Order: sequence, then structure tokens, then C-alpha cells
Amino acid sequence: MKKQLTHIATLCLAFFLIACGGKQGNVYNVLDYGAKGDGVTDDAKAIQQAIDACTEAGGGQVVFPTGYTFMSGPVELKSNVDYHLEMNSRWLANPDESIYHLSAFRANEGEGMMWIYAQSAKNISITGTGTIDGNGVAFMGKELDDSYELKPVTDFDPRPHVLTLIDVEKLIIKDVTICNGAYWTVHLIGCYDALIDGISLLNNLKIRNGDGIDVDHSRKVRIANCFIESGDDCICLKNRREFEEYGSCEDIVVTNCVMTSRSCAIKIGSENMDKINNVLFDNCIIRDSNRGIGIQNRDEGTVTNVVFSNMLVDSKLFSDVWWGKAEPIYVTSYPRAVGNHKDAGWRFPKGATEGRCGEVSNIWFHNVKCTGENGIFVGGDVPGKVNNIHFDEVDIRLVKRTDYPGGVYDKRPCLGEGFAQDKTYAFYIDTANDIEITDCSVREEGFGRPFGGMLKQINTQNVKVKN
Repeated sequence: MKKQLTHIATLCLAFFLIACGGKQGNVYNVLDYGAKGDGVTDDAKAIQQAIDACTEAGGGQVVFPTGYTFMSGPVELKSNVDYHLEMNSRWLANPDESIYHLSAFRANEGEGMMWIYAQSAKNISITGTGTIDGNGVAFMGKELDDSYELKPVTDFDPRPHVLTLIDVEKLIIKDVTICNGAYWTVHLIGCYDALIDGISLLNNLKIRNGDGIDVDHSRKVRIANCFIESGDDCICLKNRREFEEYGSCEDIVVTNCVMTSRSCAIKIGSENMDKINNVLFDNCIIRDSNRGIGIQNRDEGTVTNVVFSNMLVDSKLFSDVWWGKAEPIYVTSYPRAVGNHKDAGWRFPKGATEGRCGEVSNIWFHNVKCTGENGIFVGGDVPGKVNNIHFDEVDIRLVKRTDYPGGVYDKRPCLGEGFAQDKTYAFYIDTANDIEITDCSVREEGFGRPFGGMLKQINTQNVKVKN
């Protein structure tokens, strides 16, 4: 009798939810709108119909059910919808380059197209334990020893970004696996109140431009409990010129993440035409990365009030295809190089033929343990541009791990010489002011390369070393 009553109560609750919420409580299964889920048929039309129906009904949940692979071309996400990928479901990018026409950077078509995207929306969540797969290798050229060859392009690059979210307020991305990006993977542009929590972001480490999470002109963003592997930067804060109306990038918190990158695991810049301010990175682990933590200011914007604390950073050398020379910490501001890259016209302010770089100041590193093939690099183009940089309990263990030559610091992209050649120092400071190094240590373990010692200073003022 007790089991019968429980069953009756469950049925009553189900009928009540259906009566109050419309179609199964405003749950929209993409199969009901014609999606095949066979991994061969393009399901974009069916997925978009499910999204549109859900939105028109006032919102709800669009479900990608277990056991299916939904291949699709571009799809637009809309407001008030939870996009739920059930366990063992997969949303896969169509490998046909000809169907991608929506630029990820507006009039600048030289840096990829949009696949899954949203514009001027509210209350979007992407949840579940399924997978969003960018099918990255399908858009690459041949595989090389250190990377994939990029297909030749002029001013139009068809490679799809995985998630491009523009002007979204109240955004949640939680628990899903996002993988195999052909270009940037998760790009937040002008977003406000965003949470990315517990995701696995697993890109092919040989794919160039394969950023993990890019926070661009966005505010009130929290990133927590994520595992990220990417050929390019794992987490990057920036202000791209194409979206300048969205203003600064501020109030960003990143915590409890594990990252690996062939470029820079945590990067601020290089594109920064506005202000990056009030940023906290805490309790993170960086493994097997070309560069650990990097502030790479190359435009007129500023970087201020940034804290890095309680971190383990492990860096090693890779080929020059990837920017960085195993610097565990890197704080720089140099004017951007003038080049003939496919999107070079978008790198400088309108009408300008060369750029300038803004101030980097009030940066703190506390309790950071570094292991790798190079030391910390701090540098700017003129005295005072980089100032008030604080290192407290930052320990460096120098260990030889590869056959690549050491004694090199990477300034790219910058005017003039892109590399500085010298011995390896624990701290290499070139044209910077007001630096504090407190309770730090360096240890050399069979390094086998020219080691210069604890500190080298070039054109500095007010560098204080304590204990």
C-alpha cells in the first residue's frame, strides 16, 4: 500500500507539472523537432526550432538526450533557456567549412566564425555532463611535430569558435565537457554576471589559436573548479578593439582550476584597448605549460589591481611556434609590432599605423611555487610603465627538462627584437619601477645551463629585496 501511494503521488506531481508548465514542464527534447542524432545528419535546423519554441513559450529547458551525437552547423542560443546535455550526449560541429559565415569578430573576418552563439540575451545556462565538441582537427592542415599546420587564408578564416556569447546577462556554464576547439573555445564578450563552474575544457594541444576561456570586455565573472587543456591560452582576459563599446574588463575571480597550455596558461592581454581591473586568481595549478602566468600588455589599455595567490606553476620550453620561453611569471608592457598579419588593420586604433602600450601597476604575487626552465621576467618599454609589482613568498626551482636552449626571454609581439638573450636569472627586471621581492627563494637542481643568480636589473628604480 505504501508503494502504491508513493507511485500515485509521483504521477499526480508529474501531471501537475505538465499542467502548470506546458509541454512536459517546458522541457523541449531536440529529437521531438526532427533531430536525428546520428552524427551524420546536420541537426542545426531541428535544434534551432526547439530553441525557438522554448523561447516563445517563455523559456524552459532544451534537452540533448543521452546516447546521441547531434552534428550541426551554426545555432543561435536565446534568452531564458537552459541548454542541457545529458550524460553521453554530444553536440558536434559540422566539419564543412563552407557553412560558417558569421564572423566571431564582426567586420574582422580574419579570425574565425561563430558556431554556437548568443547576442543580447539574458538568463542562459549550459548544463549537464554531456559534451560540446568543436571537431577541431577537421579544420586543420597536416600534423607537424609541434603543432598542426594552419590552412592558408587571406582576410576570411572559416574556422569556427565553439561558444561566442555577446552581451549576455546572467550566464551559467556548468559541468559540461567542451573540447576540440578549432579556434577560441569559450568567448565571453560584454557579458555581465557570468559563472563558469566545474567544466572540463579539453582542446588538442597542437592546435594553434585554440584558447580555452576568453573574458573580453566582461564584468562580474567567476570561473571555478575547471580543468583546462589548450594549445593557446587557458584563461585569458582582454579588451578586443572590435567590441570597444562594451567598456572595461573588471571584477573577475578565478579559483580552484587546473591548467595546461603550450602558450600561456593564465594570460592578461595581449589585446587590451581599455581597462582590466580588480582581478583575483587563487588556488590554481599550472602543469607542463610554456608560460605560466603572463601579463602581456601590447595596446593602450591598462592593467591594475591584480592578485595571484596560492598557486603551483610548472613550466617548460617548447618550440618558437608557441609564444613564451618557460617564464613561470611574466609581467610586461611593450608597444605592439607593426605587421602584415591577415587582421593587422584591426590591431591599432582607427587611422593609426602604430600602437602604444598602457600602464601595468599594482600587481601582487603571493605564495606561488614555480618549477621550470626559466625565471621570472618583468619589463616595459619606458621607465614607470610597469610599476608597483610585488612578489611575496614566490619560490623558484630551476630544473632542466628539455633540449631547447635556455637563456632566452620572449617579448613577442612587440616592436623591435622579440627575444632577449642572457643568462637565466630567478628575477630578470628590465625597465620597471617600484618592485618588491620579499621572502622569495631560488634553487637550482642540475640545471646545466648558464645561471646568472637571483636578480638582474636593467634600467630600474626602487627595487627592494628583503630576506
